[in-house]
Amino acid sequence: MGSAASGVVFPLLILSITGDNALLAGIAVALGTLPYVLLSLHAGALVDRWDRKRVLIWSMALRAANIASVVVTLSAGSITLWQLYLNALIEGTLVVFTGIAATAALPRVVPKLQLPDANSQSLAADTLAQMSGPALGTWLYQAVSRAAPFLLEVVSYLMSAVLMLFIRRSLQGERVPTQSSLRQEIARGWIWWWTQPFLRSMAYINSGLHLVLPALTLLIIVRAKDVGVPDGSVGLLFTAGALGGLAGALVGPRLQRRLSYGRAVPGIILYQALTFPLLAVAPAPVVLGLAFFLVEAAPPAYDVVQYSYRLALIPDELQGRVNSSFRLLAWGTRPVGALLAGFLLEWVGGMVTALLYAALLLSLSLAAFANRHIRNAPPLAEVARQS
Repeated sequence: MGSAASGVVFPLLILSITGDNALLAGIAVALGTLPYVLLSLHAGALVDRWDRKRVLIWSMALRAANIASVVVTLSAGSITLWQLYLNALIEGTLVVFTGIAATAALPRVVPKLQLPDANSQSLAADTLAQMSGPALGTWLYQAVSRAAPFLLEVVSYLMSAVLMLFIRRSLQGERVPTQSSLRQEIARGWIWWWTQPFLRSMAYINSGLHLVLPALTLLIIVRAKDVGVPDGSVGLLFTAGALGGLAGALVGPRLQRRLSYGRAVPGIILYQALTFPLLAVAPAPVVLGLAFFLVEAAPPAYDVVQYSYRLALIPDELQGRVNSSFRLLAWGTRPVGALLAGFLLEWVGGMVTALLYAALLLSLSLAAFANRHIRNAPPLAEVARQS
């Protein structure tokens, strides 16, 4: 919630000190995401080497110190663009370590059969934070002070670091000392999952899905203009989408328990393919909001099923390396998806773009149904028992 509150005002702050220069604000956003591309593989290997709890505690503490510098210089009236760029780069770097360490630690906190429920609760909490955080951040920024949202973020990081101390369970298994170089350890993690036909197939499916996800924000904004939604009310559409995401996160564990993996994953993609055209044909704002609700229910439900299964499948000592390299490949299509969405929306408009993405989703669903490694994936209970 603290990150969501400050995340929405960070670009606002840059715009205010640069005279509404969107390019300079965009550079800050890029600097915040750059570390994932550059550091994720090394971070994954280091997380598998180091004590994960200490990684999480120190990362949170350093993130608090980094954002505290924004609070201090804002309060003193000496904030500069270059400092904000450095803050964005540091925050992005620490987010890489925090995210990979938390992912690797989760199977040590709950039994593997409870991973779908744990991921469902995490995604639901995340959705609620994304719904409330931006509104809280902009209110603090306007009504209290420009530094207030960042102070909230500092407090939230410190609270996270303190709460980590109360987890008594070890967040990794026993480690066998190794003389391997970091590069060799990264290669071992990559080779392990690449030689697993099931994980390799899922990486291709996820890469295709991440062509679609970045398009949704732009698509909704364009379609909102098509049906006459005022600029000040566009946020209500995204609230509807967030509520759909919350519903999907809560439904995910039930799908995992009632359906085999080979039916649940392709079925969720098929559901999204069938609901996506509603974005193209929605004739009014209320119908567009309902369509967005239905479409946005799919990604969290999909994540609960496939993410939980993947965590249960990966050996503890490889969690950091496998997840970082898997995500790097699967998420690598996001920039392409964003550029493709902009091109399509500019040249063929929102209705045709929505239908083209629906066709892509349908093809991914059919590919997942046809893939024997996905179709014959054993139940989660069997994977948990074997690992």
